[in-house]
Amino acid sequence: MEHTAEIPVNILMRDATLGKTKMDEAIMDQVASDVRSGLDKQLNGGPRGKFKLRMSNIGRPWCQLWHEKNKPEDREPFEDHFLMNMMLGDIVETVFKSLLRMAKVGFKDNGVINLDLGGGRRPIRGEYDLIMNERVDDIKSASDYSYTNKLVDLETLQSKDPFGYVAQLVGYAVGAGKKVGGWWVVNKANGKYKYISAKHVDVEAELNKMRATYDYLENDEPMKRCYSDEPETYYKKASGNRVLCKECEWCSFKKTCWPDYRQLPSKTYRGKKTAPLINYTQLKENTHDYDYTR
Repeated sequence: MEHTAEIPVNILMRDATLGKTKMDEAIMDQVASDVRSGLDKQLNGGPRGKFKLRMSNIGRPWCQLWHEKNKPEDREPFEDHFLMNMMLGDIVETVFKSLLRMAKVGFKDNGVINLDLGGGRRPIRGEYDLIMNERVDDIKSASDYSYTNKLVDLETLQSKDPFGYVAQLVGYAVGAGKKVGGWWVVNKANGKYKYISAKHVDVEAELNKMRATYDYLENDEPMKRCYSDEPETYYKKASGNRVLCKECEWCSFKKTCWPDYRQLPSKTYRGKKTAPLINYTQLKENTHDYDYTR
């Protein structure tokens, strides 16, 4: 167990499966109010305003933020299910907080912070999810892939963090004048949940990264790619083609950042099923001349 609250929540969930629990009216009303607020935010929010650094985006890659500020028209359109995913995230947060309340786990609910990075920089605004035991925690809903491969521990998340979760959490904690806690993560595919502690994070290093991001964007520097593409391999043998790295696959500006980007059926796949789509950044001239034998 990474957090003391895991035990009462686990007991509550076990009792609920046995029909031994009852949600009181006050908690039920809070759930209804929070769900209503979440739906209102996502469905009645109106058009997005001008780009601004916020705690929710300051930890993202510089190249993505540069495009959001300077080339917003180049963003790929959001897919139809984008808002559904956002609403599900809000609902997961609401439900998890209701479980904490039912389990008699004390916490302070959402709060707005303004993080002062010093040096005359404009404060960065954000809203944390909760404070428990004087530490700020964040609640994340995750796909099965992210739950299993990305949201594993602090070290793994720091190495694969294109969404800026680490900086976001550190900023919330420092802005609130509290210690860094961690993430409550819920797997949307199967309902599993866990706690990932971030209490050993290097707070000053994360703050320095945020200062560097702020200065880079404020100084109107040229766009810099944060990641490199990778060689395509087939049974550990290079094909001569190059593909996007995982961190770039989720970016809405990949087509602008990589002018030769093309999503095509795999050039190396030789199975009987439909070839998977691959994000290519460079294709060698005679791809089909490649020797695919092992």
